[in-house]
Amino acid sequence: MSFRPALAAAAAALFLLAAPAVTATADPFESVTVDPTGRVTADGTVTLSGTYRCASGAGPVFVSSSVGQDSPNLRHGIGGTSAVCDGAEHRWENTGRTTPGALKPGAARVEATVMELSPQGGLPLPVFHASAQQEITLKEG
Repeated sequence: MSFRPALAAAAAALFLLAAPAVTATADPFESVTVDPTGRVTADGTVTLSGTYRCASGAGPVFVSSSVGQDSPNLRHGIGGTSAVCDGAEHRWENTGRTTPGALKPGAARVEATVMELSPQGGLPLPVFHASAQQEITLKEG
């Protein structure tokens, strides 16, 4: 069993976390919203949704989301959706699986971010177009 692919992926993730983010010159009309309700199933599958708007992007753009409940220091990443930056408002929906029982129906905190991987000197660096935090209700199902 080889650990090289896993180590390479971990090293790349650490590099992106350590690399300075490129500051976006955000269009004042760029935004992301989170719907007031999300869904959680007994097997730990969580679905979150909302809308986004971004003006333009030179690299691939994504809407990412995370959710937390009991601990302010513990958040669960819930998927990522490709985004189209054309100035129009679009819907996003992310689905991800957590450990069964880690999240339950009730109040939760969601953060959604529209982020672009912009080629800067040959390396893709994150450019943030919009971010929002919202208290929501997770419903069963």
